[in-house]
Amino acid sequence: MNCSKRMASEKVLSESDWLAQVRLRHVRREDLPELEWDGEYTHFRRVFAQGFQRARSGLSILWVAELPGSGVIGQVFIQLTCDRPELADGMTRAYLYAFRIKPPYRNAGLGTHMLQTVWEDVVRRGFGELTLTVGKDNPDARRMYERHGFRVVAEEPGVWYYPDHQGVYQRVEEPAWRMVKRIS
Repeated sequence: MNCSKRMASEKVLSESDWLAQVRLRHVRREDLPELEWDGEYTHFRRVFAQGFQRARSGLSILWVAELPGSGVIGQVFIQLTCDRPELADGMTRAYLYAFRIKPPYRNAGLGTHMLQTVWEDVVRRGFGELTLTVGKDNPDARRMYERHGFRVVAEEPGVWYYPDHQGVYQRVEEPAWRMVKRIS
């Protein structure tokens, strides 16, 4: 075996080794600082805390992907109900948001594993649809969702507000596609 082929096979083995060690679990209070990803998402500190409180009340489900020795390397949140029933109505439709994987761990199957896990969980809870929004400027993510059975159903203006870590409300404008996956 030549050197480049050996290096390629070693890379595949190392990816499968770390991927096999990843544990998907619900967020605990002590995870909240790790969701800030070394300062990249500090501005969402209050959003994460509010999401955690919603999860404690049974209105949301917050998942993390944890790799021993590396900590939280991914996250995905599910809202079971919200003020926009076309996204989550508390009975038949849930909403996926805040789906992130740290860059060094992308394109190795972790996203697929996380999507499959949350899909199975919402179906087990009796939901027949899972919705999400994906930025129009993120065609790679849209293609990934389409590979997993999501279909575009509408355009979203993507305007939303949140209190940053200092309590100042921020306005975000992210034109997006609303996508849905249904039990077939």
